[in-house]
Amino acid sequence: MLLAAGRGERMRPLTDRTPKPLLQAGGKPLIVWHIENLARAGISDLVINHAHLGQQIEASLGDGRKFKVRIRYSPENPALETAGGIANALPLLGDAPFAVINSDIYCDYDFAQLLVHAAALIKRGDAAHLVLVDNPPQHPNGDFGLSDGRVTKPATSVLSPRSSILTFSGIGIYLPSLFAHIPHGSAAPLAPLLRAQIAQNKVSGEHYVGRWVDVGTSQRLEQLDKELRQPHNTPHA
Repeated sequence: MLLAAGRGERMRPLTDRTPKPLLQAGGKPLIVWHIENLARAGISDLVINHAHLGQQIEASLGDGRKFKVRIRYSPENPALETAGGIANALPLLGDAPFAVINSDIYCDYDFAQLLVHAAALIKRGDAAHLVLVDNPPQHPNGDFGLSDGRVTKPATSVLSPRSSILTFSGIGIYLPSLFAHIPHGSAAPLAPLLRAQIAQNKVSGEHYVGRWVDVGTSQRLEQLDKELRQPHNTPHA
């Protein structure tokens, strides 16, 4: 599932007429980098939620055939926040663990690893697997701890020399049951659900050290665009 329902307030006026996932960097929309990366990894069944200017997203991406994937849409009006949006899309997502990716990030993460982690999640009986990254300048305190492959609360993790406090990348794998209690069409945030599962030691994680950008402002979008357009830069995300 690609999350594409955000309003993009911090990127106005760019997002007044263009939905954030369709803003371009390196000559293509942000969300297309993910779609192409997923297709290369052999992940071809995609669900995209949308709200603000959502019809533009559907018109631009269509049914996914041109990317060699299948795209289905989960419209929201109004936007339902992350967990609410996922719960709203459950009828399209099936009964197996599924990946969820923020469409407003750029990364060169190998999405083929999502298949490996989904299989491991089922074996361990976990509820989620999170991809964590180094804390960016705009988010210096991070979100979660990571110790021996387990996601922890930051307060716990600082006590261990083998732990790090890291930032959630916006890439995760989840069991459908994690969202089953959320009424269809209701707004709900993701963080409280994750914290509850972390408290039960039900969340695994990994520290990804490759290229990752939270494209949250017009300045970061402009910088990313410049980097991707450099002649020596061969983007593959």
